[in-house]
Amino acid sequence: MSNYAKKAVSIILGGGAGSRLYPLTASRSKPAVSIAGKYRLVDIPISNCINSNLNRIFVLTQFNSASLNQHIKNTYHFSAFSSGFVDILAAEQTPDNPGWFQGTADAVRQSLRHIQNFDFEYVLILSGDQLYQMDFSKMIDAHRESGAALTIATIPVGERDAPEFGILKSNSEHVITSFIEKPSKEVLPEWISDTGMAMQSQGRNYLASMGIYVFNKEILFQLLNEVHPKATDFGKEIIPDSISNYKVLSYQYDGYWTDIGNIYSFFEANLALTDEIPPFNLFDSAQTVYTRPRMLPPAKISGTIINKAIIAEGSIIHAKEITQSVIGIRSRIGKDTVVKNSYIMGCDYYETIEQINKKNASGEPILGIGERCTIEDAIVDKNCSIGNDVHIKGGAHLEKVDHPLYTIKDNIIVIKKGAIIPNGFKI
Repeated sequence: MSNYAKKAVSIILGGGAGSRLYPLTASRSKPAVSIAGKYRLVDIPISNCINSNLNRIFVLTQFNSASLNQHIKNTYHFSAFSSGFVDILAAEQTPDNPGWFQGTADAVRQSLRHIQNFDFEYVLILSGDQLYQMDFSKMIDAHRESGAALTIATIPVGERDAPEFGILKSNSEHVITSFIEKPSKEVLPEWISDTGMAMQSQGRNYLASMGIYVFNKEILFQLLNEVHPKATDFGKEIIPDSISNYKVLSYQYDGYWTDIGNIYSFFEANLALTDEIPPFNLFDSAQTVYTRPRMLPPAKISGTIINKAIIAEGSIIHAKEITQSVIGIRSRIGKDTVVKNSYIMGCDYYETIEQINKKNASGEPILGIGERCTIEDAIVDKNCSIGNDVHIKGGAHLEKVDHPLYTIKDNIIVIKKGAIIPNGFKI
């Protein structure tokens, strides 16, 4: 265990409105979006903290936060003999600050009064919508040993991705010397870094900020309250100025990391979990991903050909074929249905036999996916009722559209939460 991890508190940012992940964020915040069939995105940073022996965690929430708050309250309980906690700090109006959070820096600034009385030396600031496994205690050790005021976790990226990130350069001692937010393609050659032979062989020559920071407590309070009392964003305002005035360390991470920024990255990250050796390892007991414990029965599967799939507990499956897909909790899939290259999020509850019989009698689709359906290149959000003989197939032939029942984005069809898709419907 790190010598210094116990001297840190963690702040996880709940994120803004998450419009690029719409419609998955229509009724929930980004960190509350379901991932891998049984977890939520916020479980990733919280689990990384717990696995790093950082057990004093604050989650800052604002947009569509009800389901996120409920999930955290129902999931993270520490022993009465432990000092650990996961506390929610919701955006609140106060006499001296009548507005909501205006950005990442403003969110942390407004929360300082809730954390200032705890005993700590370091503040770890994390995003609530990234997929990775990282030992933060090693980062805090490196921060302490270097004598830096601020440490930024960095990851090597290629030329295609570099314009999406804050890109920085560091010297031989990993001290950051310059920083540019979302550089244009024309200036990229000036920002090439020595990222190591393994990364360079993959064409990953640029050091990108992961949006993961370790601050010394005094420096953070000083920056937010005195130096930049009006700054709203870490990446655009606090970080560039800090590099000019303080010792800022780059802590390079070479593992798997993806920012779940849009529908395509979310879709790719989930389907990658079905690979034989996935880039994100859910089966590593040293890096457990924690989530809400549910008392669900095991999945029940009848007559289905399954290849490269993750199937969560509580599912009842009679499908003909499931290939390269993630099937979430309490999923029900009918006979002769084919699911390919898709993420089915599952359901929050089961329908009773009486409800199913009543719907069958009236011809209304029951919860889950019906018989003789084809689902391909699609995301089916929670609690959808998809009838029989429904054909949903994403691809480049489809134009971007937002329909009451579904959205098409990045060539992927997203069936909206709770949608009722009638028999024979085709997209």
